[in-house]
Amino acid sequence: MTVASSTETPFRSKVGAQLVLGFALIAIWEATATWLVDPFWIGKPSAIAQRLWDVFVHGDMLTHTGVTLFHSVVGLLLSLVIGVPIGILFAARRSIADTVEPYFLGFYSLPRVALAPLFILWFGIGELPKVLLVALGVSFPLYLNTFSAIRQVDPKLFETAQVLGFSFWQRFRTIIVPSAAPQVLVGLRQSLAIAWLTLIVAEQINADKGIGFLINNARDFLRIDIIIFGLIVYALLGIGTDAVVRALERRALRYRA
Repeated sequence: MTVASSTETPFRSKVGAQLVLGFALIAIWEATATWLVDPFWIGKPSAIAQRLWDVFVHGDMLTHTGVTLFHSVVGLLLSLVIGVPIGILFAARRSIADTVEPYFLGFYSLPRVALAPLFILWFGIGELPKVLLVALGVSFPLYLNTFSAIRQVDPKLFETAQVLGFSFWQRFRTIIVPSAAPQVLVGLRQSLAIAWLTLIVAEQINADKGIGFLINNARDFLRIDIIIFGLIVYALLGIGTDAVVRALERRALRYRA
């Protein structure tokens, strides 16, 4: 009972401090928009909250949010299928990494805005190009963290495994996965942030649904409040998905406690 209460107290105090800071920032924002700056330029929390209520109750905000989540989750899953295996392959075969990695890095460095029209021409105007843009943006951080994590595994562990006669899969399961998991999960958290950034671009091009579509539509009508509202939704989605990955990280790495 003592241990449980001691672990719950710091968590509650941390959440309380975060809430106090959040309310303080909102109060400063409201005061600035009321007395210092025209709310047309920075929005006003009270007006944005009213807009949020109207959109959720009378509009189709849940539909737009669901479409954005779909693009993000499917793109992230696709990037896991691409980035992590490539990281494992390149770490296991350094000669392949030295040959292919410059081209891989060059392709990743291409701007998403420039690739979006090509993806639309190649894959149409549906959901596929948006998902692929997210997967492209997310795959490289996953690959890089996986590659780096495996290359940094202590060589003495592999020597011990060789002495014990471990097979490849035994080495992979008992040495590589536990050793590389922390950095791979960090890469996953980085990838989530990149996924949301990529979606802002992807959902503003030939889209009729999604948070990015709302932002693009609001820009045409100079609705600053809706633009800020959409950005806040993106931020909340990012915080939520990061919290999910952090919970997964705590569970997967609980042995380190």
